[in-house]
Amino acid sequence: MATAVAHTTAVLEYLFSPSVVPVLLSGDAVDVLKEIPVDSIDFAMTSPPYWGQRQYDTNGIGGEATYQEYVSNLLSVFAQVHRVLKVTGSFWLNIGDVYVEKQLLGLPWRVALAMTDRQGWTLRNSIIWNKIKGGPDNSKDKLRNVHEHVFHFVKHPKGYFYDADAVRNAPRTAKVVNGSVVSATGVRGVRYRRQIELSTMLNGEERRAAFAALDDILRDVQEGKLADFRMIIRGVQRTTHSDSENVSGRARELQQRGFYFLKYHPNGAKPKDVWDIIPEDTQNRVGHFAAYPEDLCRIPILATCPEGGIALDPFCGTGTTMVVAQKLNRKSIGIDKSEEYIRIAEGRCARLI
Repeated sequence: MATAVAHTTAVLEYLFSPSVVPVLLSGDAVDVLKEIPVDSIDFAMTSPPYWGQRQYDTNGIGGEATYQEYVSNLLSVFAQVHRVLKVTGSFWLNIGDVYVEKQLLGLPWRVALAMTDRQGWTLRNSIIWNKIKGGPDNSKDKLRNVHEHVFHFVKHPKGYFYDADAVRNAPRTAKVVNGSVVSATGVRGVRYRRQIELSTMLNGEERRAAFAALDDILRDVQEGKLADFRMIIRGVQRTTHSDSENVSGRARELQQRGFYFLKYHPNGAKPKDVWDIIPEDTQNRVGHFAAYPEDLCRIPILATCPEGGIALDPFCGTGTTMVVAQKLNRKSIGIDKSEEYIRIAEGRCARLI
């Protein structure tokens, strides 16, 4: 196994090299992370060993006697991830749950809340990974489990790197039909005009302003500046989110102007927080059974790791995070206690060169 000095040298050389071929380091995650410079990593993502679920080829995290020890050991690793992550960085955590004596422990949330309460992480999203079909379940007294959690943490609540445009879905386009502008989902403006005309909740000035604003937004659709929109008119549509003016700026706008618009981004919608991804093992791995597909890493890396940035996986296993980072032209550092897994990861990444 490489020494701490060798790890430090390899990391420092890699940080300043142009190569995107990953650096893969064998050793205990906490020990290796201590050799990585503070504030040097742009992005981290990992799927740590399940607690009490699988027999891995090394003793370590996942084999603790109690779940409390498991959570504590994970926090020791994540404290080091927090140290090496830049203030602009993100950390994505995929973690599975477990039953003990018929009780679902809620391990993902125990870990997530411990991270926010004890280590100062900010939790930005809780994503549900829907595995669609899941594994076999012979239990006769509960539903099948077909999902896992993916948490998005940031080191600082403001100023972290996030490229929403990199992960937007391709938008449908607006068109002109018989001289009328039709939005991506078929909005022509005719219904809104009729509602404005018939409204008893708008005064004359508000009605004229609503017609003019509707003309303007339809012009934006026609010119390709906007793909789609919705119009909320006082007394016709329900206020989105809240009717309280103290809580909702949109409610205040509705009260003051009589209408407002929901504008859909011209570059398409952001992904939702439920991801349908089948956990197929496309690598035909024999000795490693963690269902951690490449598609699970794609959105996190594109959205929160800048091009030319450095990604980290402290439990890299057979290197899925590293493979996706390399394909997306990001540098990456992987750590795993198993030298066998490191060799498999090196082989997978080498095939991409």
